[in-house]
Amino acid sequence: MTQIYLVRHGEPDYETVDSRGLPGLAADTAPLTPQGAKQAEAVADLLSGIGATYLVSSPFTRALHSAAIIGHRLALGVRVDYDLRDWLPESSGCWRGQIDVRAAQAELDEYDGEWPEGIHRPWEPLSQVRERALEALARHTASTDGPVLAITHSMVIRALTGERDTPHGAHQYYRYESNG
Repeated sequence: MTQIYLVRHGEPDYETVDSRGLPGLAADTAPLTPQGAKQAEAVADLLSGIGATYLVSSPFTRALHSAAIIGHRLALGVRVDYDLRDWLPESSGCWRGQIDVRAAQAELDEYDGEWPEGIHRPWEPLSQVRERALEALARHTASTDGPVLAITHSMVIRALTGERDTPHGAHQYYRYESNG
């Protein structure tokens, strides 16, 4: 059984994207705010005693920025896995900002994370987020027997643990059992 610590990235600075009027997936290029960098430093210090041997991150800038800070403080290299990316509030990637994201999340919450029976919605259901995240964790836990840090997003953490709204720079412990 592998110990996994799911870490939510630090607070992102969406102003750098929003001020340029960039839509949808461009938000995923937002770096951390100074407070977000401090959150990443704090979680690295908090987890320094667990003996982590492996660090993997979502490819989104806010997660990579957090992973770089955490990896530097803990002397761990950063691996990247696309399947630890954030939840998609709209499959085309063309949402226009936080208002659209919040509306999609409200609908996801209304339907308890899954599409209504027989109706395809534009947002990614939590079961798909869970499936891809579990596949990513399986790839990365196969090459280490020590604790793993996975730097990811609130919706990924929710899909795996049921924990809603993990704060920026916080973590959730996740016990992973391989099927192999």
